[in-house]
Amino acid sequence: LTMGEQRRGLANWWMALCFSFLLCFGPHVSAQIRYTVPEEMKEGSVVGNIAKDLGLDVSTLVDRRFRIVSGSKDAFFQVNQNNGELYIHKSIDREELCDGNGACVLNLKTAVENPLEIHYVAVEVTDINDNHPSFSEQHQYFEIAEHTPIGTSFQLHAARDQDVSPYSVRLYKLSQDENFEIDIRNSDEEKIPFLVLKKPLDREQKSEHLLILKALDGGNPPKSGTLNITVTVLDSNDNRPVFSQNTYSISLQENPPTGTTVITIKASDSDEGTNSEIEYSLGKTLKRKVYDIFQLDRITGEIKVKGEIDFEDTDVYKLDVQATDKGQPPLSAQGRVIIKIQDINDNQPEIELTSLSNIVPEDCKPGTVIALISVSDKDSGVNGNVVCSLSENVTFELKASFQDNMYSLVTKGRLDRELVPHYDITITATDLGQPPLSSIKTLSIQVADVNDNQPEFSSSILELYIFENNAPGASIFSVRAFDKDVNENALISYQINKSGGTQNDITPFLNINSETGVIHSLKSFDFEEVKTFQFQVVATDSGTPSLSSNVTVNVFILDQNDNVPVILYPVSANGSAEGVEEIPRNVNAGHLVTKVRAYDADIGYNGWLLFSLQEVSDHSLFRLDRYTGQIRTLRSFTETDEAQHKLLVLVKDNGNVSLSATATVIIKVVEPKEAFAASDVKNAVKDEDENNVTFYLIITLGSVPVLFVISIIVLIVMQCSKSTDYSSKYLQDTNYDGTLCHSIQYRSGDKRYMLVGPRMSIGSTIVPGSNGNTLVIPDRRRRDSGELTKYTLLTALLVFDAMARAQIQYAISEDQKDGSAVGNIAKDLGIDHRSLKQRGFRIVSNSGESMFSVNQNDGVLYVNGEIDREEVCERSTPCLINLKIALENPLEIHYIIVEILDVNDH
Repeated sequence: LTMGEQRRGLANWWMALCFSFLLCFGPHVSAQIRYTVPEEMKEGSVVGNIAKDLGLDVSTLVDRRFRIVSGSKDAFFQVNQNNGELYIHKSIDREELCDGNGACVLNLKTAVENPLEIHYVAVEVTDINDNHPSFSEQHQYFEIAEHTPIGTSFQLHAARDQDVSPYSVRLYKLSQDENFEIDIRNSDEEKIPFLVLKKPLDREQKSEHLLILKALDGGNPPKSGTLNITVTVLDSNDNRPVFSQNTYSISLQENPPTGTTVITIKASDSDEGTNSEIEYSLGKTLKRKVYDIFQLDRITGEIKVKGEIDFEDTDVYKLDVQATDKGQPPLSAQGRVIIKIQDINDNQPEIELTSLSNIVPEDCKPGTVIALISVSDKDSGVNGNVVCSLSENVTFELKASFQDNMYSLVTKGRLDRELVPHYDITITATDLGQPPLSSIKTLSIQVADVNDNQPEFSSSILELYIFENNAPGASIFSVRAFDKDVNENALISYQINKSGGTQNDITPFLNINSETGVIHSLKSFDFEEVKTFQFQVVATDSGTPSLSSNVTVNVFILDQNDNVPVILYPVSANGSAEGVEEIPRNVNAGHLVTKVRAYDADIGYNGWLLFSLQEVSDHSLFRLDRYTGQIRTLRSFTETDEAQHKLLVLVKDNGNVSLSATATVIIKVVEPKEAFAASDVKNAVKDEDENNVTFYLIITLGSVPVLFVISIIVLIVMQCSKSTDYSSKYLQDTNYDGTLCHSIQYRSGDKRYMLVGPRMSIGSTIVPGSNGNTLVIPDRRRRDSGELTKYTLLTALLVFDAMARAQIQYAISEDQKDGSAVGNIAKDLGIDHRSLKQRGFRIVSNSGESMFSVNQNDGVLYVNGEIDREEVCERSTPCLINLKIALENPLEIHYIIVEILDVNDH
């Protein structure tokens, strides 16, 4: 029958059945319908037409609400109310829905209303071959000993197939293996596979067998499942251990660290498990020393160093070793290990030092033996050969002795304690091994001093400047010598050389502290009596024999304002400074009435005299020249002017504390005739009284400019005509800039002098080599001519200094800031500031050189740094700083006085 006929037959059968039930149970129950469908049908597939099979009117199904009212909860089926067909709503897996081999039937209840009808529908789900045979486990393991008898069987896992007959498991197949075969046994409709041993096993040939069991079902084509079978062959102790080598040979350097691995022996056993586990041991017949030096790890087979290995003691070790497995009974094998010891350079040279003396005098001769040295090395051969060397740059050397490895340390040059007072001599002994080893020993040698250095002064000539009127007994200077020697050889005593006195020898009035070198003056100096003198200081050390040296000290006495101006004219008969002058009444304005003449024994500022009128009867008639002392008329006399006038003239010098004198001039105004007559009588008397004074003044005033001009001409000629033969005798000054006078330094014989301005500080010195603008004089004259030159220069400087006049005086407070302007010198002097730089406008000497500076662009005087009046002038009042300003082309010298005013800063 076809599927349709079968369905129709079943439908008719169900209809009859339902009719019978309907007759029995009432009009609402109809007969049951049964359908058959295979599993895994697609969703939407039609199972059958229930409405047609039940004879229901299709057009009324919707109105009568045709539906499935009960069934499986997963709703595998649905009905179509439009045509009454039953279709698959969800794909059906028979194995999931119905576990087992019986029929798989789903019962559905359908209902329609008006009138109510209930119909039962049974759907049987048939099986298809949609499952593979499967084993409960993917792998199955067996452990079979090698001695297992042939024919022994081992049950395998049976395969399962969720499909039912004829799609269930039909047969098993085993992969090819010469040792195993498959045997299948039936049990309760189930086939059970067995693994059967058909050939003896040998683990050493094949320790593991990998088999595959395949299960096939009754489908067409059949589906299959596999089981992996692993057979592990269990070992039996049927093999002895075997060493990888019968004899092991190894070379080992001596003195390896404890724990060093010498060699690892290796034995193998074809068995497995405990039968192949090997333990190593040393032979029982070895010497006791071997057990003290080597140890064998029983598990790893490592032979390690346990004690000290010395090539010089033993050069070869032979060890018997044994390997034993853990089988029952255990099997063992024997082997031998030969260890050859190699010599290495493992001993440093040893230095034995025998010092003869650690203190060596610096005057010892070259070749003096200082120490004896012996070296040794415990190694032999090349490793025991030793060479010695010294540290570099030492005045010592090693000399080899006739005996091997013996040396003597000797001096190879002169020693000088002042250069190197101490030597640390490093002696290095090195053997010839590879790599070489060395030892170092240091010998400390102290060089003892001998008196081989005389005391030294910083210069052979020292120059001292000191003001006159110093306090007797006060220190005026200090000399200091140093000696390169030490201890007693460097202990210096000082004394003044009082031999060979000269006319101006003042050494008897000088005293020196023999320990400190401080020089005291026992008398007060007077510039007007002595302007310069020299003496020698001798420094002597305390060595044996003692050494000495001397230094020449040139002393220049600086002038102080200690002389009161002396009035030369007018002078009365009784010696007072008073005179009477008669002039005609008809003289014109500017007529020279008289000239007050005075002089000051001091020099420089101290001898620079200024004249002023202290008292005058008529200020409109007479004027006094501030610098010359000339008294001239300011206007013509009138009838109303008095016939006699008294003028009190004050003459004062320009010292810090100025001194003064006064002169009284009485001027009588007479008629012209009387004036001529009186003048004749007066001149006759005057000529006789003042003849000597006038002659002295004429000679003095005439000689000063002449000497100055001659000195300048001589100096210029000598400077221009000097030859290279004398150049080495001149005083060299690399900073000479052509200035004619800054300071004048000159030389006479072996003496060197420097003439300076009047404000040089007490105790100032000039030493050879100092830089300054120097007027150089060749040293090619005899000593007497040098002395003449010295005094000629002195006279020239005094005259030149006297010609310069202080034109400006400034005053600043001591709290003036750095860079503050003091005043414009160029403007105050009437000098064009544009020519200042070209003319070399500068400060050429001063008593506060670091305190001020001038600007060559505008001529302004500036403050340098901070000024401390108490430090500059101590307690002197007033505090005056004298600056000498110079210009060239033509040469001009100007004196600037800066007074520093005190502020309350202490």
